[in-house]
Amino acid sequence: MEKKSNQTLFVILAFFSIYVIWGSTYLLNKIAVAEIPPFFLAGIRFITAGLLIFGIAKLSGKSISITKHQLRNTIIAGFLFLSFGNGIVVWALKFVDSNFAALQISAQPLVILLMMWALQGKKIQPMSIFGIILGMLGIYLLVSQKNILAQENSLVGMLMIFAAMLSWGYGSLYIGKADMPKNYFVNTGYQMFTGGIMLGLFSLVFGEEWSFVNDWSTKTQWSMLLLVIFGSIVAFTSFNYLLKMVSPEKVATNTYVNPIVAMILGWYFLNEQITAQSVVAAIILLTGVYFINTKKRLTILNRFKK
Repeated sequence: MEKKSNQTLFVILAFFSIYVIWGSTYLLNKIAVAEIPPFFLAGIRFITAGLLIFGIAKLSGKSISITKHQLRNTIIAGFLFLSFGNGIVVWALKFVDSNFAALQISAQPLVILLMMWALQGKKIQPMSIFGIILGMLGIYLLVSQKNILAQENSLVGMLMIFAAMLSWGYGSLYIGKADMPKNYFVNTGYQMFTGGIMLGLFSLVFGEEWSFVNDWSTKTQWSMLLLVIFGSIVAFTSFNYLLKMVSPEKVATNTYVNPIVAMILGWYFLNEQITAQSVVAAIILLTGVYFINTKKRLTILNRFKK
């Protein structure tokens, strides 16, 4: 009973982490990408986080040794989640507002559900079909706004975010069944470190200009520090933990809260505009996500009550 109680507490804390902390990373990335090239930014963030995780693991007496098969899987996951899934979103933030990016990504459960149907033959329930219809309507209302389409390269940013959502969705399905390091902390470290190295290679290929920490502004230095400690180490470890504890589409419900956090922070700190159409789109889209996940949520809650 005590073990189940602790498990439930860890699940709740992990969800809080991916709900609230990840919601704030849109603001932090938007601040940093205004000064630092996107792949360089993401690469430094994840390499630093990975090295810190390995250091903490060694100091706490945890083994960081893994099998060749596990290493291969962490490299694949690192690419899908971080090198492509996160790196492309950071790049897209050069073209779209942070709150818009968060709203678009709130359709992630819809993408995962459709991928589970297409790749795993998952049967889609009637309530989920209704959720998909609402989700598509919400996305249309979101991306069809004239003030957004008028922004230079906004369409490029939207397409980049959608590609990142596909990568993140496939990664969620892959990691749920793959042989990964048993320790979630170590698992995160390998994904961060290998994903960061790949992002560094992307940065070199694209000819990005590299710089030292002392060349950055104070707000960029603080943004990077928060991204490394909370956005990477804390939140991503929580994410890996949840993928093994609950279903992938349940984990994707962080998109309920992330847009709200991102919209409030973007409006308050960056003066990003929140239009009436964006609010309506968000309500419709998140309602659709709710219907997609309602049955799963009840199943999980009942499981923890047993």
